[in-house]
Amino acid sequence: MTKSISPISRLLRFTENDVKVSAINTKYQGFFKLNEYQLSHQLFSGETSELITREVFERGDAVVVVAYDKEADMVLLIEQFRPGALRSGEQPWMLEFIAGMFSANESPVDVAIREAQEEAGLHLSVNDLTPIMKYLSSPGGMSECIHLYLADINVSQINIDKTYGLANEHEDIILHLISREQALTLLSQGKITNAATIIGLQWLAINYKQL
Repeated sequence: MTKSISPISRLLRFTENDVKVSAINTKYQGFFKLNEYQLSHQLFSGETSELITREVFERGDAVVVVAYDKEADMVLLIEQFRPGALRSGEQPWMLEFIAGMFSANESPVDVAIREAQEEAGLHLSVNDLTPIMKYLSSPGGMSECIHLYLADINVSQINIDKTYGLANEHEDIILHLISREQALTLLSQGKITNAATIIGLQWLAINYKQL
């Protein structure tokens, strides 16, 4: 039996203009924020939903840097402790790409340059960075948007024999330089479980030949 294909015009018909937010109430304010939204939205039936209450974790936005030396075909991964992995029983020391959250009045490129310096001792410029994509981490309950960048690096300038990170943020980071293929093998073995790093490595696997 042949299935009909959905016309493009049926995809993503609604926008933010089809949502009515009646109230936003802050339920928790600390390092992060938890807001309660009261809203209604357009339904696919043509009707409007009833008033819905949803809690949204307002974590703030972040930047992830895929640090890659295309001549050596090697990636830079950082390793650090992540308490959020404890509940699921995952290994709490995780292999990740460089990443960090926005400070006040920073652009995504500003964050990428700052975090590369803090977490790996890299001195990047705007010309070293290429935007890859933006994506939402978990939009069912969190507002965070991730800005993913490719960084053109030279592995000969990286010192892996020291620790990195900011003491006042309790960061304790070591660096690993490995081949792209080794990184993808670790991914296939389930040893890389950080979502942003998975997405970055999969993008690299698809696109590295065109870099």
